[in-house]
Amino acid sequence: MPIVTIKMIEGRTDEQKRNLVDQVTTAVSETVAAPKENISIIIEEMKKEHYATGGVRKSDV
Repeated sequence: MPIVTIKMIEGRTDEQKRNLVDQVTTAVSETVAAPKENISIIIEEMKKEHYATGGVRKSDV
């Protein structure tokens, strides 16, 4: 039972997240030969204030 966690900055539409879940499910199913109904996906959204790269928060860019 594959479990995929996707972490991303908030702001995507429901349609974008729906498409992401569909395509990731297909990719995992094809790659590891798992039935789609056994694949779980967790989307964790974070605020720009809670993510930094190179010492700079995304909210400060």
